[in-house]
Amino acid sequence: MKTPLFSPVILAPLFLLDLMSGGLLSKGWTAPDCTVADGSLLPNLSYYIPSCPMAPKLHVFASCSNVKNLTQTLRSVPRYIEALCLQGTVPVLPADVFGHFPSLRLLRLQLGTLEVASEAFQGLDQLQHLFFEHHASCCQSLYLPPDSLESLRVLSSLSFQGYCLKYSQNIQLPISLSHLTLRHSCLTELQELQGLFSNLVPGSSPTKSWSPVLEVLDLSSNLQLNQASAGALHGLQLRYLRLDGTPLNASGLLGSGLIRLDFLSLVGTGIEKLPGDVTSYFELPALELGRNQIRNIEDGDLPSCCSLELLSLQGNGLRSLPIKFLNSLPQLQRLNLSMNKLGPSLVLPEGLVSTNLRVLDLSHNELCVLPSGAFSGLPQLQELWLNGNNISNLSSESLEGLRWLKTLDLSWNQIKVLKPGWLSSLPSLVSLSLLGTSLEHISGKQLQGPQKLSHLQLGSLEMLDIFPPWPPALLSLEIQASGCIQLNIPSGQPFLFLENLTLQSSNVVLFPDNVSIHFPSLRHLTLQGISPYIFSNRGSHRFFPQLPLLEHLHFWSDNGEADDLHLSGMPRLRVLELGDLNFLSELRPTKLEMVLKVVPQLQVLALSHLNFGNFSESSLRDLGHLRLLLLNSEWALGLDSSLEELIPQMPPYVYFSDINFTCQCESSWVGPWAARAPNTFVHGLEKSICKANASDFSQTPLLSFLSRHCPRHPDFQGFVISFTLLLLLTVLALLGCPKWSWLHHLQTLLHAWWWKLGGRGPRSQFCYDVFISYCEQDQAWVLKELVPVLEKPPPAGKGLRLCLPERDFGVGQGRMDAMALGMEMSRATLCVLSRHALGSLWCNLELRLATYHLVARPGTARLLLLFLEPIDRRKLCGYHRLTRWLQKEDYFDLPRGKVEWDAFCEQLWRRLRKAEQERDD
Repeated sequence: MKTPLFSPVILAPLFLLDLMSGGLLSKGWTAPDCTVADGSLLPNLSYYIPSCPMAPKLHVFASCSNVKNLTQTLRSVPRYIEALCLQGTVPVLPADVFGHFPSLRLLRLQLGTLEVASEAFQGLDQLQHLFFEHHASCCQSLYLPPDSLESLRVLSSLSFQGYCLKYSQNIQLPISLSHLTLRHSCLTELQELQGLFSNLVPGSSPTKSWSPVLEVLDLSSNLQLNQASAGALHGLQLRYLRLDGTPLNASGLLGSGLIRLDFLSLVGTGIEKLPGDVTSYFELPALELGRNQIRNIEDGDLPSCCSLELLSLQGNGLRSLPIKFLNSLPQLQRLNLSMNKLGPSLVLPEGLVSTNLRVLDLSHNELCVLPSGAFSGLPQLQELWLNGNNISNLSSESLEGLRWLKTLDLSWNQIKVLKPGWLSSLPSLVSLSLLGTSLEHISGKQLQGPQKLSHLQLGSLEMLDIFPPWPPALLSLEIQASGCIQLNIPSGQPFLFLENLTLQSSNVVLFPDNVSIHFPSLRHLTLQGISPYIFSNRGSHRFFPQLPLLEHLHFWSDNGEADDLHLSGMPRLRVLELGDLNFLSELRPTKLEMVLKVVPQLQVLALSHLNFGNFSESSLRDLGHLRLLLLNSEWALGLDSSLEELIPQMPPYVYFSDINFTCQCESSWVGPWAARAPNTFVHGLEKSICKANASDFSQTPLLSFLSRHCPRHPDFQGFVISFTLLLLLTVLALLGCPKWSWLHHLQTLLHAWWWKLGGRGPRSQFCYDVFISYCEQDQAWVLKELVPVLEKPPPAGKGLRLCLPERDFGVGQGRMDAMALGMEMSRATLCVLSRHALGSLWCNLELRLATYHLVARPGTARLLLLFLEPIDRRKLCGYHRLTRWLQKEDYFDLPRGKVEWDAFCEQLWRRLRKAEQERDD
């Protein structure tokens, strides 16, 4: 019989060499010009990387810029995202373009001039927020077919900003819609809304009687909107109408047919007096008139506004108020008078009397003096904002009568001294802010009086000395001082209930220095500008000896070296943000791995401006729970080749933001990893540059340098070459064997594999669930302990079908036949590894063949490793490079003395089921 010219035995090595050229490595989860993130891991993630505004309670999002080929961009975005933001130039939104995102709840489109197909939003059954935005000065054209929104059955918010809809008519709004926004459009009169949206007002559509129960209508920044025709808003019952920045006369609303209105916003419209006619007609509860020209309020303007519960007159230049201002507004509960000119002395005889007022904002009013009893006529006041004034003295008489006050903001005033008992008239106070003052000394005795004070902000433009006793119910404490913060703790009094602590200063000093402060309940700690000495172990007492419940540490400091940074005593730390710390001290260099070694529960690690030079495997070795790694603003950063061994343990999200790398071939693994990391989203490498040396100012793209100057995948090349040579030598050696049955099986196996690869053959049926590979020294344990547990029938077990060559193949069949055919007929291969197994010739051969199946047939083969004893992963032969292909769940550590069979079997069963799903996909 003639041997085929291209037999499977010859083609297998050629296919592996083709893999080496990059065919397989082109698949992965690096989305060009896209950011994919889970905002629940790091709430301030947008500080480091570009993202998009989202609705509350939405966390998993994708934000893509420079979009030109929409289909290609969306192909690299994961299906399970909740929010999607697209920015670019796309002329047409085709049908069913978002059909692969069933969980999408927010969609923000900034795509220029756009034509939307009728079924563009088909399949978005969960979409709640849809935004069309264009931020240029001129309006862009947008065409929406009448039925384009009908499939969005739970849509609640629809927004058009910077778009002209004059070519769109009779758009059918979903009946679930409650918020409609048209900003910076070419709208000239309210009547045009009925032409744009056929069912906006009840009874306007001849074909469909259902109209959305609209609650919010935002028409802000329509510079040409100046007319309100009769019946333009016929039948609408709105909670909130915004006309900010429009020339429309609010009186035009009287004949618009609007039935109900609760909140009217007229910010920046240029009006000069209170719109009493509109207020009285709708009996408005809320009116927003900020940034207008209302310089004076006449007594005659007030009776028509008696229904108001909220009134904002922010930034109007008011110098005085009518004598009986609040007496004329009996329902008023919230009053905003900020950014006016009511100072320097608050003189309002009879004018500040109300039994209903709950919130009063007098911030930025040039106030210098608060006379005695200034607020005594406001017995129900709960919030008082006096920040940004020039107040220098406070007394209990100034705040007399505010027994229900909960929030008091005195920040950024000229307060120098706090008199004892100044808070005695505020027994219900919960939140107090004294940031940006001129205080030098604050004693706990000065804060006595309120028993419920839980949120405290203290600050000085110079240095600040703080003395106990602390408020007993304190939950949140923020202290800022430009010079120094000195905490005088004579007895080491603890903060028993404090959960959030922020310290911002160039230095923090404990006095005496032989004490420590205990924070047994602290969960969030923010330190800015403070020397790393605060975490030093040099002295006999640490500033933070133990933080047993701390979950989030934000530490930025440009003050000193990081030699003494020790983060011990934080067993529950989940989020760590470090910035502006110098890790390259010439005297005592502190290794990053020493800092991270003591926080094994870390899930989020954000490093900025650390100057640690080289990032290696040892830095992440102990962070088995890490889910997000962010490197920001580093210069001449090197990625050590040892990180390649950690690829299966890499977190799901890795971000490089504003990083300059060193041009070195030790980082050659980065490009292929970023292109084919199935479990890790990698962001920022495609735009990163590298420097050959400190004086190199060229803009050399990192990935371009690696592809041109560095050999591609040298370790993988070594694996392919060694495996190919071994396979050829094995075939040549066995050709001389008198038994030829193995050759038929091997040819059948490779032939079926080759045809399946080309998609021209039916899928093989698996006879076994798991093929088990083990050495002779471990055979007794495998047959006595492992096999019975895995084969245990349901419901006690999973009833797995195991393949053991010595047991399940016929007498006289060669071990090579049994091994090859057994792996081919099994859904997964489980290699039981020990030091004896790594020294066994047959176990190594089986491991090589299993690795070959894993590489040659991704998605159809699964390799699992069971370690019977602690073995360094780097002791696995280099040519296997298993860490490139295996995931975290493919490793099992199962010491013989501590066998947890139920957990092991369940984990193994999940991996088998996932392998079957991946194969079917």
